[in-house]
Amino acid sequence: MDQHAVRATGTFPPALRSPFAIKLAIDLGIVLLATPLAFALRYDWLTPAWGVNSIVLMSFAMAALKMLAFGAFGVFNQSWQRFTFRDLGALVKAVAAVMLPTSLLLLFLGPSLMVPRSIPLIDGLLTLSLMAAVRAVARYSHETRLLQVASTSGRGRRVLVIGAGEAGSLIVREMLRHPETGLRPVGFLDDDPTKQRARIATVPVLGTLEVLEKVVTQLNVDEVLIAIPSAEGRVIRGLIERLTAVRPGIRYRTMPGVYELLSGRVGISRIREVDIEDLLRRPPVQLDSDKILGYLEGQTVMVTGAGGSIGSELVRQICRFHPKELILFGHGENSIYQLERELDRDWPDVTYRSVIAQVQNVVRLDYVFRHFKPRVIFHTAAHKHVPLMELNPEEAVFNNIIGSKNLVTLALKHGVSHFVNISTDKAVNPTSVMGASKRMVEFIVQSAARQAREGQVFVSVRFGNVLGSRGSVIPVFKQQIAAGGPVTVTHPDMVRYFMTIPEASQLVLQASALGKNGEIYILDMGEPVRIVDLARDLIRLSGLEPEVDIPIEFSGMRPGEKLYEELMTEDELQNKTDHDKIFVAKPSRFQADRLDTVIAQLADAALRSDGLELRRILSSYIEGCSFKVLSGTESQTALRA
Repeated sequence: MDQHAVRATGTFPPALRSPFAIKLAIDLGIVLLATPLAFALRYDWLTPAWGVNSIVLMSFAMAALKMLAFGAFGVFNQSWQRFTFRDLGALVKAVAAVMLPTSLLLLFLGPSLMVPRSIPLIDGLLTLSLMAAVRAVARYSHETRLLQVASTSGRGRRVLVIGAGEAGSLIVREMLRHPETGLRPVGFLDDDPTKQRARIATVPVLGTLEVLEKVVTQLNVDEVLIAIPSAEGRVIRGLIERLTAVRPGIRYRTMPGVYELLSGRVGISRIREVDIEDLLRRPPVQLDSDKILGYLEGQTVMVTGAGGSIGSELVRQICRFHPKELILFGHGENSIYQLERELDRDWPDVTYRSVIAQVQNVVRLDYVFRHFKPRVIFHTAAHKHVPLMELNPEEAVFNNIIGSKNLVTLALKHGVSHFVNISTDKAVNPTSVMGASKRMVEFIVQSAARQAREGQVFVSVRFGNVLGSRGSVIPVFKQQIAAGGPVTVTHPDMVRYFMTIPEASQLVLQASALGKNGEIYILDMGEPVRIVDLARDLIRLSGLEPEVDIPIEFSGMRPGEKLYEELMTEDELQNKTDHDKIFVAKPSRFQADRLDTVIAQLADAALRSDGLELRRILSSYIEGCSFKVLSGTESQTALRA
């Protein structure tokens, strides 16, 4: 825009209307004004005998020096809306860098120049005061505006903060600065008498903890943030009990002290609810999902056990790759129904069909293949609870082995392009019926890979325990902690490999993209984790102290359990794949010509509920398989444990 246009419109070019230009102009005006104002104060608003021109000349000289100093100390880059004491320190240093040398200069040359030696001091104090004042006003205006927006919008969760110390005031200021979080602080509670009736960042201290129930009810509080880092676990538990008594279902969270965050003793994650990934003890693995698009887009995909932890997460992941249709195959009608509601809400454009059926029913299964024509199958349906399968071994045979055999046979018959079986580390040198049944499924998939036509891929994916899945220790530990303990661990030396549900699901999808017939894919899950350490982590992340607030008891190993799980046998060779976090285990040898016969023998023994015969057949066929046979009394005791 040229000068004529500026005069015609009465506006400034965009560059001159930028926040930086405006702040720079204000700073320049202050430094130009400070020097003549210093002279005016020094001479009681009278004009000195040696003239105004000298004052103007000195004003420009001092302004130039101050602007150079401000640039050197980063004053121009400060955010006025978030002006802090650290920023004030930089401002003091910049002013002192000009004031001290000029004061020394006038100490020697002042009489000859007829300039009072107090002028640099007055000038510096005026400059510092005015510049700090405009920044303080800017910050106050910004925070006031945010508070007004938060209070008048009527949106967001109403948060009561317990503890008006450093931690509480810090988090309240952050809430006010970031209304987009949807959190509206309505007040503090604190037992410190010196803080009563005070306001911290414009938020009032409403009283002591004695009025907790009254405040929660009267202010319709949605969430309580406990910001008392020094409080013992029993104090926090007492507060939580009072909160849940006055308002069941109210959300509550804890926050560490600022000193703890800075020292590294705890992480900022303590300010949120316990996350499953907090217990992983390694960074979550992020897999390359882009390669998956090619074999899922536009395909009919069936997920067995779709209502389970892994199955439902697989469905969510698959939706991102635009399948033609999803077949939600499962036995539990309630979990399938809940998954339907989630898909309707989050993925309205994805076509799906729900099938309530069992993989053991080969006639029903064949109808599903003929009617829906799935091209990709993810097989997650299985009984996986080790102690229960020890007491009901025939069900492990019917569901895990016979059901998988039916599914694989029909996949071969109907030309499925990708078949992915979900296996477990318990299939390696199994000591449980559940682990042995999953090892048999790996053999079934390997056998199908040898029979597959061109373009068909049959693979297994083997991984360890899944944090937060049904039947895992985490939900059990959470329930025990909520009940006040004790947390029960079977053995102090028991260790397991762990991964999250999203990691497991992504691994399954990734393995399908990498898949070569008959291979078993394994995720690099880092070092195994002791179960007792996992329990202690979960207790601490819940704001409590192990063995102080929540006791830990050791109940003894259950039937079929091992102290250490393995991801592969000694004769399986581990090789890298194209993905640095996925390995392939070359399958060990098995008697493929006897597989169908052994499955038939297992089916016969299962129909007769002959658990001893089942174990004998499995241990004689699977290399490295061993069982401890329990008496009826021992079995019932183990089940109750």
